[in-house]
Amino acid sequence: MTRSVRESPVGTLLREWRQRRRLSQLELALAADSSARHLSCVETGKAQPSRAMVLKLCDVLDVPLRERNTVLLAGGFAPEYRESDLDDAPLTAARAALDTMLTAHEPYPAIAVDRHWNVVATNRAMSLFAGEVDEHLMRRPNVYRLALHPGPPGAATYMINHGQVRDFLLDRLLRQVRATGDPVLRELYDEVSGYPVPARTEPDPGAPTAFAVPLRIASPAGELRMFSTMVTFGAPSDVTLAELAIELFYPMDEFTADTLRALFTADAGAGTRP
Repeated sequence: MTRSVRESPVGTLLREWRQRRRLSQLELALAADSSARHLSCVETGKAQPSRAMVLKLCDVLDVPLRERNTVLLAGGFAPEYRESDLDDAPLTAARAALDTMLTAHEPYPAIAVDRHWNVVATNRAMSLFAGEVDEHLMRRPNVYRLALHPGPPGAATYMINHGQVRDFLLDRLLRQVRATGDPVLRELYDEVSGYPVPARTEPDPGAPTAFAVPLRIASPAGELRMFSTMVTFGAPSDVTLAELAIELFYPMDEFTADTLRALFTADAGAGTRP
């Protein structure tokens, strides 16, 4: 009798992920080759799912690898996915690939981040934009804090379309918070959404381009216009690797391309490191 009314840790987590994905018990059961009745019993603690069932449900629900381990532990099972440090031997090939990709992208900026958007690695071209960043933000650099912090009022290098980029980034972060339920991301969203928008931000983003939200940077050399792409590792089975993303910035015009090449060459000649 006690078992039928007691909350099941694994059932509770599976129910939360199902609701996060906006699936009914029937929809999830059909996708997982199960029954809605059995799934209901699992969620309420009346039935104990097998390890294979937990992994199947997590796969259908697209639960991140780190959280899959959490669900397994809640069900009394050992974790399925290893979490390595990026410099550990199992990730040697991945680390080499990361370094190669970042370096090969020079003279254009590139950056690698973890699941909380903390900076893991950069190429040398990213140092071109570090001069106007508040020192306290560089102690543990985070992409959202670096991008959305208003910075010094008189900075020579700043984001022209700060408001436009801010709206895009906050919308993306909020969707990530809702999709993952990650409290650290929620705290990050609450923090950066409170940052003021600089007064010199261009109110009108201007004519549409092929890219919904370009990055427009005012610099002493002139306006630099860029877009970015995100790259991830295919089918990773390591938590660290699954959470790693690489953002590559590309010039949108010849002036930006020429300027980035010139700035990078001058920076490299001076021996500056990021």
